[in-house]
Amino acid sequence: MAPLPDPDPTPAPAPAERGVGLIFALSFSGITVAVMSSLLSPLLPRLPQLLDASASDATWAVTASLLSGAVSTPIAGRLGDLYGKRRMVLISLVLLLTGSLVSAFSSSLVPMIIGRTLQGSALGVIALGMGIMRDHVPPSRLNLAIGLMSSSLGAGVALGPTVSAAIVEYADWHMVFAFTAGLGAASIALVLRYVPAQAERRSGGFDLVGTVGLSAGLVALLLAISKGGDWGWSSIRILALFGVTPVILALWAVVELRAPMPLVDLRTARLPVVLLTNITSLLVGYVLLAQSMVMPQLLQLDPRSGSGLGLSVLAAGLVMLPGGLMMMAVSALAARLSSARGPKTSLVVGAGISTVGYLVGLTMMHAVWQVMLTGIVISTGIATAYAAMPSLIMSAVPASESGAANGFNALMRAIGTSTSSAVAGVVLARTRTPFDGLGTVPTLTGFRIVFIIAAGAGVLAVLIGSLIPAHPVARQPAYTPSSPPPSAPATGPTATAP
Repeated sequence: MAPLPDPDPTPAPAPAERGVGLIFALSFSGITVAVMSSLLSPLLPRLPQLLDASASDATWAVTASLLSGAVSTPIAGRLGDLYGKRRMVLISLVLLLTGSLVSAFSSSLVPMIIGRTLQGSALGVIALGMGIMRDHVPPSRLNLAIGLMSSSLGAGVALGPTVSAAIVEYADWHMVFAFTAGLGAASIALVLRYVPAQAERRSGGFDLVGTVGLSAGLVALLLAISKGGDWGWSSIRILALFGVTPVILALWAVVELRAPMPLVDLRTARLPVVLLTNITSLLVGYVLLAQSMVMPQLLQLDPRSGSGLGLSVLAAGLVMLPGGLMMMAVSALAARLSSARGPKTSLVVGAGISTVGYLVGLTMMHAVWQVMLTGIVISTGIATAYAAMPSLIMSAVPASESGAANGFNALMRAIGTSTSSAVAGVVLARTRTPFDGLGTVPTLTGFRIVFIIAAGAGVLAVLIGSLIPAHPVARQPAYTPSSPPPSAPATGPTATAP
């Protein structure tokens, strides 16, 4: 059955207005999704009391969004390729808005998990937005647009905890979710106004078997990573999850290679550009979250413990804020670097800068300005690297595959961040020390070990990124409704929206 056209009931803006408005609308939507993903960080210590649940059960409010986001991102990308990326962006934002409202009226665990699951389902917006930009943004602006969309993730991750801490300090904690609901509504309005309907898309069926297989494999992997600290890394449940994951994913790969319309085209994923970029993305994703696991704790711990600076939650968020703002500012410079030297150069340089930031940060943990400076350097590198990844992926895949390919790349980054969180949690748990008769607290030694591991991941990202072919084989270019369409792709007939 051919896909239905994706109607655009709003009046079409002028081309120049639409170009700027489209970039702003999609980047704003990306920040909205990223803010949602990080908003609960300041509330984590209080969640058991707020939700009347045990500490281990309360963490499901975070785990639920992580799992739903990982599963939905590649699925949303494929559905976007089939039925229209704009349509899937709007559906994802509606899910975020609905989940925010459910969470805003929740004071117990089960409704909160439902709300967070719906919110996490919107994480595919960032990958979908990059695909839309490829379809509609002129080549002269494309690197800048992709850079802004990529950096929206880091900016949102930095902004989310700061805004959340301010809301919690001055208002009821439920207003945190009312805030994301407002952002979601604004994002929907902007997308409806500025993002046009997709001019061409593929026809064909949806790979339900592949979707179930990938979802099962991802849930098993990320559940083991995220719950290992709570359930015990040597527990039967965790070992069983790690054992069954490669079996499920191997069977899934066999099915995908035989499917006429696979969820993820593994043949394309084996191309050197795509494969090496995805591996590097996983490592850079690891690098992204390591600082978020260390710096807030370092800033808030009691100075008497020997490893803290004694700031409030809000003050710590404000110290982290410049790093997020730097990610937005650097995106324009990263786009120029990609245009002048190629996205491979931006990826390698960005990973190198972040690595230097972690190494310098090993000796800069004793003053607020030192922590802030370290965060700015690390964020600068991450923004530069993130801006390059989608460009590398889209240079190697057909336009009809851009949604799924970017979705899979975003998935690799999500696996990297999840792994980083788990590893950092284990390191900090094993290096804690008793303090003031009130339990144990992390130590500077633990913080430094987390930084060293992150620096090691950065070095690997530089090495692997250096192996990416500098001049990939040319693929079918994207086109806009105002330009002559290319010949139909070999994957099948297409349906054209009016």
